[in-house]
Amino acid sequence: MSLVASAGGHSYLHAGKGFSIPKPKRYKLGPRAALVEASPRVNGSPSPMSMQLLPSGRAEDLQAEARALARAVGASVYSPELLSSKYGSRPVKAVKRTLEILVGLGFFAFKLFLDQKNGTSDQNKRKRAAELRTIFTRLGPTFVKLGQGLSTRPDLCPPEYLEELSQLQDSLPTFPDADAFLCIETELGLPLDSIFSAVSPAPIAAASLGQVYKARLKNSGQTVAVKVQRPGIEETIGLDFYLIRGLGFFINKYVDIITTDVVALVDEFARRVYQELNYVQEGQNARKFKMLYADKEDILVPDIFWDYTSGKVLTMEWVDGVKLNEQAAIERQGLKVLDLVTTGIQCSLRQLLEYGYFHADPHPGNLLATPEGKLAFLDFGMMSETPEEARFAIIGHVVHMVNRDYEAMARDYYALDFLSTDVDVSPIVPALRDFFDDALSYTVSELNFKTIVDGLGAVLYQYPFNVPPYYALILRSLTVLEGLALYADPNFKVLAASYPYFAKRLLTDPNPYLRDALIELLFKDGRFRWNRLENLLVQGSKDRDFSAKDALQPVLKLLLGPDGEDLRALVIKEAVRVTEAVILGSVVDTYNSVPSFMRTLMFNGNGPLAMSSAELQSMMELRGQVFRIWGLLRSSESFDPALLQPILQVLQQPEARSLGGRVVGGITQRLAARLLQQVLRMPSAPTSS
Repeated sequence: MSLVASAGGHSYLHAGKGFSIPKPKRYKLGPRAALVEASPRVNGSPSPMSMQLLPSGRAEDLQAEARALARAVGASVYSPELLSSKYGSRPVKAVKRTLEILVGLGFFAFKLFLDQKNGTSDQNKRKRAAELRTIFTRLGPTFVKLGQGLSTRPDLCPPEYLEELSQLQDSLPTFPDADAFLCIETELGLPLDSIFSAVSPAPIAAASLGQVYKARLKNSGQTVAVKVQRPGIEETIGLDFYLIRGLGFFINKYVDIITTDVVALVDEFARRVYQELNYVQEGQNARKFKMLYADKEDILVPDIFWDYTSGKVLTMEWVDGVKLNEQAAIERQGLKVLDLVTTGIQCSLRQLLEYGYFHADPHPGNLLATPEGKLAFLDFGMMSETPEEARFAIIGHVVHMVNRDYEAMARDYYALDFLSTDVDVSPIVPALRDFFDDALSYTVSELNFKTIVDGLGAVLYQYPFNVPPYYALILRSLTVLEGLALYADPNFKVLAASYPYFAKRLLTDPNPYLRDALIELLFKDGRFRWNRLENLLVQGSKDRDFSAKDALQPVLKLLLGPDGEDLRALVIKEAVRVTEAVILGSVVDTYNSVPSFMRTLMFNGNGPLAMSSAELQSMMELRGQVFRIWGLLRSSESFDPALLQPILQVLQQPEARSLGGRVVGGITQRLAARLLQQVLRMPSAPTSS
């Protein structure tokens, strides 16, 4: 069995038939931290009064969480003012660390200068990116985190640097077990042997911010993962962020080529890293993530043991599993990597576009395949949120991309917060057209997501874009998942796996923005594109949550609403075409079923309809598409004839009766015209001499 645990952003594999855990050593302690009962609402925890209204198990869990919050009340919070006050009075320490950083980064900058002078910048770009990754690793935890953050910013780094920095791994040595066990006792206020009946003799995972032990709870016998924070980590990253922020002030003042507020970027990133140092916050992140996304049976999120969690100690359910990038080990368990990757893609899309709360540190080590075939998520230290407006704008952006409406795509960047509203997007349109015209020459199933991201990243790098962290992180997430899938199937495309979700949202979501996007997708130049609707239904039905009922009613409400007159005019025209195709198609079917000698007598061999073969073929194709669409709706597992009853009720409204009358009038006119053509075409009866 393979065992994986996550520590401070990276996971490590420990293999073996089992684990032997000796009784932990005891360490002499000073005064232990007292356990404090937190009665008021603390950082989102409910009050005792609200707990009384909950089931006893849930109330006890919330009370334990409140106690954990009380233990973490002194957790560090990023404050530039406090850092300035602390390290401004310690110049020797600051100067020493500054020299370490300058030696590493200064030599790298000198190489870049030589590349520029010799005209070899492009040739050496990949090499320099790899060197920067090595330098960040050597400079320690802050720069490792900084490099990981830069790997999600295509507006700041060229593609070669993005790829190298995304491979950045923590490679710091473990710290002494004695320090870790002392930290557990100090933080929890209990002797180690009163909490655990067994603890692994050495950490099974280690990273920049902490290390993980495998243990067994004494009171329940349950196996858990215990993450312990690295001693002195706050001091290390505090000094580094103080110095980096000072560099940011220098860049803002003297480097005109960089238009982004570097100090603001440093502050935002530092706040995220400091949040990772509060393990109670990480536990709350895991709880929220589990509540939102573990309702699906194929998603697993470990439980948190709040009684044994504090600001520097996190105790959670142990998860047996295999890292998602270990295909052979996964297949030995009888599982398929592609199934797990597809599950990950669907979950990522829900995170981004439904609730907007998502895992901000996606990489193979944080995604495990369990023996039961579930996809387990680990490490919730860094989370992010997608603004509600941006969630709908992203889906609209996909619609504009499919329609090749590059002007609308460029305008989407306002809603996505890529550009300030005073930026003229017209120069960006040709760059989008040049790239996407080539990329979209493939079908959706052929599009490679990494190619799209790299190409879009090149466009973003050339223009004054400011990519929000949420967007960069989700791109990275989907790129990582596609990369994992490509090991198992070189032909796998993440966009093809994502499209059913987008199709379902477009067809079923009543949000006005998405309804407008659906109309934009289905209508062009006053004509309804039945092939697009058929494709949406085919793709949407692949999503397990697709409902034919949800797909029908929102469209009707939009059509018959007070603002639907323009749409009604288009629908009337299309309804006339469809009805004519169905009626005349039935006439053709009847004609074809009649014996040939009777056809000759009745129509003199000219056929039943006065139309060209091309027009007849087009009409029959339209009828076929409509019948196939109806078949798709009926084949949906959620289809029930009773769902048509609300539609019939809607059709009783005055607007619907008026719409129906206009459709009938249009059909009558078309059929009358067809009949007149037929009469005029028929030959006259021969006269006697």
